[in-house]
Amino acid sequence: MIKVDLITGFLGAGKTTFIIQYAKYLLSQGMRIAIVENDFGAINVDRLILQQAFGDDFDDAVQLEMVIGGNDLDCHRRRLKTKLITMGIEGYDYVLVEPSGIFDVEEFFDLLYEEPLDRWYQIGNVISIVDAKAQRNLSGESEYILASQLAKAGKIVLSKKQDVSEEETAQIVNYLNRCLADIGCERVLSDKDIFSRDWEHMIREDFRELQNCGYSGYEYVKQRIVEDGEYDSLFFFHVRMSLTRLKEAIEKIFGNETCGNVFRIKGYLPEKDGWLEVNATRQEISIKDSAVGQEVFIVIGERLDEQAIRRFWE
Repeated sequence: MIKVDLITGFLGAGKTTFIIQYAKYLLSQGMRIAIVENDFGAINVDRLILQQAFGDDFDDAVQLEMVIGGNDLDCHRRRLKTKLITMGIEGYDYVLVEPSGIFDVEEFFDLLYEEPLDRWYQIGNVISIVDAKAQRNLSGESEYILASQLAKAGKIVLSKKQDVSEEETAQIVNYLNRCLADIGCERVLSDKDIFSRDWEHMIREDFRELQNCGYSGYEYVKQRIVEDGEYDSLFFFHVRMSLTRLKEAIEKIFGNETCGNVFRIKGYLPEKDGWLEVNATRQEISIKDSAVGQEVFIVIGERLDEQAIRRFWE
């Protein structure tokens, strides 16, 4: 049977970065793998990031499948199931599913137990990525989503751990445990649940540990995930401005309450000889050179006001 790992994490936690490293490890083991991106928005720039990371292996040893469902979670589920059925006959050794950061893990379990998926797939591991520098004052709805992912994870992997102190690490773990308690989950995270080594220095044994972490069976009080209009993704095309002005615009969007509660801004800025890949959260703005790009910026968050955000791009 095809083994399936679910890589969860709230918006901007670093799921795509982790998947690139994890997939390269699986490739080194001689596996043929597929990555399924189940994105919340209608346009997915992460495909370009993955395509650049794998180079000649892309579409050969690594197959990327996209599931685009707009903002309709029921549509997400139907399209994800259809995609997995199609992939069931392809003969992959391993499938990595990266859902949107707005996602309930229970949906994943329920889906793989349905016919005909249960004939081809077995659940491998649930790995939840948590930004060690993440904000600790999410809305109740967002904390529920985060906690539901933590409840089922075999391992919680801290991203950007090298940028925080041990005291700050303890604070984020305390916050995660509070979120778990708030949804009626009895799980209390300890050192054995947390993978906190620096990603830049991960070795084969580290990946092997994650590959065998499994998943948790902790229960929690179920809630409605997303109300209509609560979470949104907005798209802004042909953004043209200097890098300095772009950084200023992003900082203002995050800092202006009229824009809504913005979680993440990602996209590409055209340059004379290529592109700049932009990936921003409330904590930091990452900008790096890219050989590929697309003239779009995506803003993801809660209760977004498109007009308020648009004026900063202009």
